[in-house]
Amino acid sequence: MKKVFLIIASLLIIFFVFGKINSMQVDEAFAEMNEKGQQLLKDGDIIFQTSQSKQCEAVRIATNSKFSHCGIIYEIKGEKYVFEAVQPVKLTPLKEWISHGEGNFYLVKRLKNAKVTLNSDILYKMKSYGSQFKNKNYDLYFEWSDTKIYCSELVWKVYKNGANIELCKLKKLKNFNLDNPRVKQILSERYGDKIPLEEQVVAPSQIVDSPVLETVVDTYLK
Repeated sequence: MKKVFLIIASLLIIFFVFGKINSMQVDEAFAEMNEKGQQLLKDGDIIFQTSQSKQCEAVRIATNSKFSHCGIIYEIKGEKYVFEAVQPVKLTPLKEWISHGEGNFYLVKRLKNAKVTLNSDILYKMKSYGSQFKNKNYDLYFEWSDTKIYCSELVWKVYKNGANIELCKLKKLKNFNLDNPRVKQILSERYGDKIPLEEQVVAPSQIVDSPVLETVVDTYLK
């Protein structure tokens, strides 16, 4: 019996060690791919991820998309950051931003004619326009105003007002899937019985499907 126990224990240790090594190899390969992917990114690219909060889950359901957060990549003094609307609006180092998403996965899209359109002057205008939002509060109510701002609204407005590019058409809140129980719960907690169904909104899903953008890096396809 003791011999059988030792054999089983030895096999379990071997499986654990090989499993650990294989897991490390996968993690290292993904990290290498991630690093190479990040090197392809340029000033003005738009980056998307899947976030885990209760609100983000409601956004994914309401918009029928896996993406719930997005931001604009800026290169500053040789380092890459993501200009994002969180609490508050800020510049976040790219690697840190990626680590906040589910599984460290991310998708990056770029304007199809970015080489021509997003020249240094336009990028300067985008950053200059967007700077007014830095440190402003995140907009929990998704209002179309500049007092507070949410992630996809920030991206849309920076492109529209800084580069004169409309990434997508705006929708009204009522156009989304609001019948799901989890979505209803969030709406009820946020608005009570006065849901602003006519409010203009833009979701990450609308931007990610924009016909003027093309995919640069998609780590969801690893």
